[in-house]
Amino acid sequence: MFYPEPIARVIEAFQKLPGVGPKTAQRLAFFVLSLPREEVVAMARAMVNARDKTRYCQSCGNFSDAETCFVCRDSRRDQSLLCVVQDPRDVLALERTREFKGLYHVLGGAISPIDGVGPDQLRIRELLARTGGGSFREVVLATNPNVEGEATALYIARILKPLGLRVTRIAHGLPVGGDLEYADEVTLSRAMEGRREF
Repeated sequence: MFYPEPIARVIEAFQKLPGVGPKTAQRLAFFVLSLPREEVVAMARAMVNARDKTRYCQSCGNFSDAETCFVCRDSRRDQSLLCVVQDPRDVLALERTREFKGLYHVLGGAISPIDGVGPDQLRIRELLARTGGGSFREVVLATNPNVEGEATALYIARILKPLGLRVTRIAHGLPVGGDLEYADEVTLSRAMEGRREF
């Protein structure tokens, strides 16, 4: 152990964060040590407060500080359009685009038999309950473009189609600023399938 025990514990705590390795954890720990005590206390309080006061929206499953989230409370949203995502962070990503004006449904993951996650572990029953009332005209499937996300989208599409809903999937393709020569075959194939009039 190269550091006093209190510093080593801070470094160890930072290493638990996703994407933070030993060197980054050390840098973060030393940065925190360089801050005035009041800022460190405020930072710690903010984290504890967020952990204690954040819950899931009872309607859609998004992060919220109340029973329903800011999206579900907004009466200006298109109440007939529903976007299904895997994670609350996906809601934030889509909201940053300012393009989607409907409601969301957060599944809480994706079907992954290898990880022991089946449809019963996701919020699919809640999705069926929301869409069964006939208030939605379209359900947009915005799961991740990987094997688990595709399997989840296919499963949901199969159970929603008999309800007479229009079920759509977000487009897949090349990122803006990307080069064709570095794109994989599946991405290029999806980009060709999803082409549109120019």
